[in-house]
Amino acid sequence: MELVHSVPAAFIAAMLIVFDTGCLTLSQYILLDPILMCFIIGAFYCQVKFQSLSDQPFQQAWWFWMTATGIFLACAFSVKFVGLFIILLVGLLTAWDLWRLLGDLTLSKIILAKHLMARVACLILLPAVVYIGFFAIHFKVLNHSGSGDGFYSSSFQSQLIGNSLYKASMPEDVAYGSVITLKNTRAGGGLLHSHWHLYPEGLGAQQQQITAYTHKDDNNKWLVKRFDHNPDDEDFKHPVEFVHHGDLIRLEHVATQRNLHSHMEPAPMSIRHQQVTCYGENGTGDVNDIWQVEIIGGNTGSVVKTVKTKLKLIHYLTGCALHSHSKTLPKWGWEQLEVTCNPYKRDKNTLWNVEDHINTRLPNSSFELFKPSFVETLLESHAVMLQGNSGLKPKEGEVTSRPWQWPINYRGQRFSGVNETDFRVYLLGNPVIWWGNLTVLALFCVLLCLWALWEQRGCVTQPHNKERNQRMFGAGAILVLGWALHYLPFYLMGRVLYFHHYFPAMLFNSMLSGIVLDFLLQSANIFISHRMIQLCHHGGFVFIMGIISYSFYRYSPLSYGMTGPNANNSTSVMSGLKWMDSWEF
Repeated sequence: MELVHSVPAAFIAAMLIVFDTGCLTLSQYILLDPILMCFIIGAFYCQVKFQSLSDQPFQQAWWFWMTATGIFLACAFSVKFVGLFIILLVGLLTAWDLWRLLGDLTLSKIILAKHLMARVACLILLPAVVYIGFFAIHFKVLNHSGSGDGFYSSSFQSQLIGNSLYKASMPEDVAYGSVITLKNTRAGGGLLHSHWHLYPEGLGAQQQQITAYTHKDDNNKWLVKRFDHNPDDEDFKHPVEFVHHGDLIRLEHVATQRNLHSHMEPAPMSIRHQQVTCYGENGTGDVNDIWQVEIIGGNTGSVVKTVKTKLKLIHYLTGCALHSHSKTLPKWGWEQLEVTCNPYKRDKNTLWNVEDHINTRLPNSSFELFKPSFVETLLESHAVMLQGNSGLKPKEGEVTSRPWQWPINYRGQRFSGVNETDFRVYLLGNPVIWWGNLTVLALFCVLLCLWALWEQRGCVTQPHNKERNQRMFGAGAILVLGWALHYLPFYLMGRVLYFHHYFPAMLFNSMLSGIVLDFLLQSANIFISHRMIQLCHHGGFVFIMGIISYSFYRYSPLSYGMTGPNANNSTSVMSGLKWMDSWEF
């Protein structure tokens, strides 16, 4: 209503959302999307209210709505990174507003500066403070260990109650005979891992697999050995020897007693890298098991320290560096992260640190001093989230979709049940509403072009009609921009996508439909007599509401759940409503 000052337009838009089966289905489940949509629509509403008060700058209501906009922006972005799109929309509208103010020559430079600083404070600084505040609470409340600890750095894990590094007490200096775990230091990096399974035939040597695993596991443990000597009982009679920068070592996998190994065979996924395997029997292998320790920033005499030291393991014979990245192995590798030997030794993914350290011959030290600061924790958590989000893959049997399918309601998404005896819920937009929205979107673009031609030619328009046209097309352009910002970026994303990603864009399309349909009903005076205008407007309004309500009634079993035959059966409650073969109900 704030965009075009029309109650019927607001009512139509509201009904398009309320009577959409897709929005209803999402709202019935404990999902992030309805919360995200609430904050998106809240931020947009507050922004529109704020802009409607442009003639009352620096008044109490003006400050209130701008502050509310900033808070809703922070909330939207806190729910999902998709909240960034509403931030872009508000940012563009704010930039346009400032550009308009800059052209007002009656405003002094001081007033312009106040306008700028007010928007910076309420739309940039305030959302940032609120957003960071949410994470401060998050870190305070959710401070226990969980299954995803391995995605984070060793120092991050030291804050988590129940983690092996929390208030840990373990030897600080790594020595020969120590049992350690090695963690790749990149965001979301895994622990060096092996298991009894071999590489499949045709992928290098059929030796024991080496991977990076993001969960704690006994298969992550490695025994540090000299390059020319296997540990024996006699070693306990000699003084402890520490591992230094430049030392040549071997790492024996504790569970399988095979050594970390590399050779001139291509890695399974990164064929320009060398394959890394576990090789040998009972700790005995060959010269390809030898690795040189290179401490970052170290020199001769520097000792490898638990958690603190960043190091590289350089393969002695070939000169490549032990490396891991975000590429996941196929099912034969249990979809764990690939580990390779990278000829390019400067790659940042070749950095590792010792995470766990066991050696009964060494005194334990407390590692509580290595807890990261709040800023470091905040930045690392976001790096891990971004990496995890970009690397999402579909689960087995899960139906994904592409962005071109969403506006046309091409395929829904099963939420529960498959067989006729199951209780089935199916996420699908009300086809009458969705296809109607798409038609209105195309119609608006046509009307906008015709109106632009009309204005360019200087054709005469009655003043009240001209004002109404300008209001409608201005509001429509904003809503089309909102729809585009919440939809088109998905074409650029490489991650797995789902049908529900379109629903924020659908909100803007529904609002556009509301104002365009109301505009068309109000424009009936061009074709009919003045006495029939009100009757036509009310009749058209009732007709639109009737179609929306009836279509919701017919498709509501998709949201509320159904049992019995599928739609192809004439006795099904959805019989005759499967208008597309791609619908699975």
